[in-house]
Amino acid sequence: MKGVLWLAWRQQRAMITTGLVLLAGVAAWAAYTRSEMTTLIDDYGFVPCKGWNGGCESLGSFLVLDASTGPIRTLGTLGLALPALIGVFWGAPLLGRELESGTLKLALTQGVSGRRWFAARFGLAALFAVLASGIVAALVAWWWAPVSNTLDGLYWYDAYIYNATGPASVACALFGLAAGTAIGLLVRRTLPAMAVTFAAIGTAGLLARALRTGWIAPETRITPGMTPKTPVGSAWSTGEFGYLTSDGREHDINTPVCQTSGEELRQCMAEHGFVARYHKVYPSSDFWTFQWIETALYLGLATVLVALVLYVLRRPAATARAAATTTAARPATATTRTAAGV
Repeated sequence: MKGVLWLAWRQQRAMITTGLVLLAGVAAWAAYTRSEMTTLIDDYGFVPCKGWNGGCESLGSFLVLDASTGPIRTLGTLGLALPALIGVFWGAPLLGRELESGTLKLALTQGVSGRRWFAARFGLAALFAVLASGIVAALVAWWWAPVSNTLDGLYWYDAYIYNATGPASVACALFGLAAGTAIGLLVRRTLPAMAVTFAAIGTAGLLARALRTGWIAPETRITPGMTPKTPVGSAWSTGEFGYLTSDGREHDINTPVCQTSGEELRQCMAEHGFVARYHKVYPSSDFWTFQWIETALYLGLATVLVALVLYVLRRPAATARAAATTTAARPATATTRTAAGV
């Protein structure tokens, strides 16, 4: 390791070493606590009842879920917060501290292009961001798997699971790093850049959550007549359900009709011409569709932000080299004048 890569390592080794130690600690804690969960599963005969299907509740199931849901949620919270942590504490100071301290111009006058210097620093940070987010995502998925989508436990669409597992969590970490780096370059002061980065990443996460259900159409489950409705199971309910007429028109459940059951429900449906009930849900298989859509969005945003950084860096690099050339030329001019006896 030498040149700009060696310099990038030297400047970031404390952060990388600390991060690796913390990751090792988190992995050890997750492995130990998960082993306690599997012991409870063996001791109490846990029944992996997927979804809210009913009929398979047991004391063992509730004991296992009660003991495991909290710790899994804690690890999921770390995965949820990791992009913001990387962006705030690594991305924002990556260039922001260099600009604030004035060492950026010095770095760009050492015969190294701005792009090469930035690529070494950002590339090393990006490598660790992928490693850290990938490890946390794998730990969450591994720990959650035996009790996934079970009874009143954690489901695939819960933020603690969705945002902490899958490729979108890794892409979001890269986006956080890129956002912090770009904001640090533009704001040029570390602490304000950290605050803006936190707000930006938080806003992006909230927007992704709010817009998610608009990316693909939900599955419409239709129950003819008085037939018992299909259980929601592990699907993500949109909250849209109601009645269908013979011509396929939907009538939302909020309409103040047929809010009963049994014979009264049958009579009410007949009076209003309802022939079936519907319920719109996202099945658990849509997890990967949502994940890949968000992965593409986060990677696209990260690419744009990195391109912006490279564009902005070109002008300061040229200015810094020009200033260095002028400074280097002055002693030579003075020496020439002295030698000439001026």
